[in-house]
Amino acid sequence: MAMANPYAQYKNQSINTATPEELTLKLYEGCIKFINLAIIAIDEKNIEKSNANIIKAQNIINELNITLDMSYEISKNLRLLYDYLKDRLIEANLKKDKDILEEVRGFVVEFRDIWKQAMKLARQGK
Repeated sequence: MAMANPYAQYKNQSINTATPEELTLKLYEGCIKFINLAIIAIDEKNIEKSNANIIKAQNIINELNITLDMSYEISKNLRLLYDYLKDRLIEANLKKDKDILEEVRGFVVEFRDIWKQAMKLARQGK
């Protein structure tokens, strides 16, 4: 029997033991990573790779959107922003437009940074 990949085991374990807050952070970071990979793929004229990575970023935005707790007022605003980002990703994919991807990445980086700060403040409040 072959040994499992230790990195894959670690990655699985880190996801399985992460708090919901940490999972949200991982989603933001994953979205940024896939947008970066899509930009590189566009530069390389690799349409298939850019498509695959933009779709991964879209899936993450969808996940962030469907897991919003709509009992908070801010969630309604986030839903509108996530819908906008999803639409922009679709447009970027159709046009293979790096400028649109950079716009979306800017929003996601800002969301991630705000989320990190909120996590830090929540820990200090405990």
